[in-house]
Amino acid sequence: MTSPDALVRVATARGVTTLTLDSPHNRNALSTPLMTELLAGLADAVADDAVRAIVLDHTGPVFCSGADLKETAAAYASGTVPAGMLGDVLVAVRECPKPVVAKIAGPARAGGLGLIAAADLAVCAQEATFAFTEVRIGVIPAVISATVLPRLGQRAAAELYLTGDTFDGRRAAEIGLVTAAVPGDELDAAVGRYCASLVKGAPGALAGAKELLRRSAGTDLRAEIGELAALSTGYFLSDEGREGVLAFREKRPAAWVPAEE
Repeated sequence: MTSPDALVRVATARGVTTLTLDSPHNRNALSTPLMTELLAGLADAVADDAVRAIVLDHTGPVFCSGADLKETAAAYASGTVPAGMLGDVLVAVRECPKPVVAKIAGPARAGGLGLIAAADLAVCAQEATFAFTEVRIGVIPAVISATVLPRLGQRAAAELYLTGDTFDGRRAAEIGLVTAAVPGDELDAAVGRYCASLVKGAPGALAGAKELLRRSAGTDLRAEIGELAALSTGYFLSDEGREGVLAFREKRPAAWVPAEE
């Protein structure tokens, strides 16, 4: 059960765990306590075999304002800043073996964009706004570049990193920062449709597909195809593969699909 003073709320239903950023007083800033709870929530969802997908949601009008600058300013006296944990969060989301969907109903800034880019799918309200504001406070979007730059074309990245200008949900979809931008009143339904599709995938196959998406292209095409063919054969011969083929032939849901509630 989630603590009343938790900064990340946890709820699970029909194979989907929703981790809700719940720190509206500072616009869901990425403070050390919030990131600690988020990492714990992700780890628990990964460990739960009943969970097939994870949604990152938020309370309040802002998805995430980026780093907690109050905490950062307080840390100056020690000569350190809490940027390292953000890297841990981005890695945990990006390398999570279960699909992660970011649900963005409101503005996201700086580090919040790194979190969105780390997710496998991201759906935003068309009216949501985004900005890489780092240069305007004298820093650079260094850590989040690990997840953001693979999503964006070079021209868009240069424009938005260097100007710090604000852009809307439609532009975010056009440049690949998010998967889709929908009217705000359709956001819940759009995320629900993605989740309904994700839970139909076999857990092992979903994890394997995520590894493929992170795979770098090899220089020897024939060798790479040979490796991928062997990988494919292994999945077909696995218990999940055998069950999936049999379920398809028998025109029934596979064993891993959650039952209707």
